[in-house]
Amino acid sequence: MHKFLPLFPLNLVVFPLEDLNLHIFEPRYKALVNEVLEHNTTFGVPTFIDGKLPGFGTEVKIIGLSKKYDDGRMDIKTQGIRVFRILDFQNPMDNRLYAGGEVETLKDPEIRPYVAPKLLEQVTLLYRLLDEEHKFDILKPQPYSFQIAHKIGLAIEKEYELLKMPTETERQAYIMAHLDRVLPVLEELERTKERIRMNGHFKNLDPLNF
Repeated sequence: MHKFLPLFPLNLVVFPLEDLNLHIFEPRYKALVNEVLEHNTTFGVPTFIDGKLPGFGTEVKIIGLSKKYDDGRMDIKTQGIRVFRILDFQNPMDNRLYAGGEVETLKDPEIRPYVAPKLLEQVTLLYRLLDEEHKFDILKPQPYSFQIAHKIGLAIEKEYELLKMPTETERQAYIMAHLDRVLPVLEELERTKERIRMNGHFKNLDPLNF
C-alpha cells in the first residue's frame, strides 16, 4: 500500500511493535509531533546511516505524551507499526518545517511466529556468557527476531539489513549466522578469563608418567 507520511529520520533502526521513547526538541519535529497528535495520525522513522537515507524505515504511532515542557519540548512514547520503503522524499514538505514522503508500506509482522530451537539455545548461551539475564518471550506478539535484534551485538548496518527482510524465517536465519560467529569468540574469551583467574593459585597437579 502507498501512503504519504511525515518523516523523522533518526540514526537508529526502529522495529515493528518496538516501544521507543523520544525527547522532541527541534522546532521542525515539535511541529511534526503536534500535528500528528492533533490529527491522531502516524509518522515514519527512516533509518539514517552515514549521512544518508538508504530508503527503509518504520511507521510509528504515538501511544503517549509523557511530558510537555513550557518551551514546547515533549517526551513522547511511540510504538512501531510496520516497515516501509521510501518512494519519494521531500525535505521539507510543502508548507511544513519537516520532511515527508510517499512510501510503500510492507506487510504487517507475523504475530507469534515459530522460533527456531537453535536460536533459543544460542541466545540463552549468549546471555550466560555475558552473565546477564534475558527476558525475551516467544509468546509476545512482537516477532522474536525484533525482540532480540538490539541486544545481540548487531551493528546498525546489520540491524538495517534485518529490517528489510520480509519474513521471520529469514531474520532468524540471519541472526543465527551472526551468533555462529560471535559465540565461539565469547566462549574462548571466557576460557581465557578462567585461565587468568587460575594463574597464581595453588594447583593440585597429577604427576606425569614419562
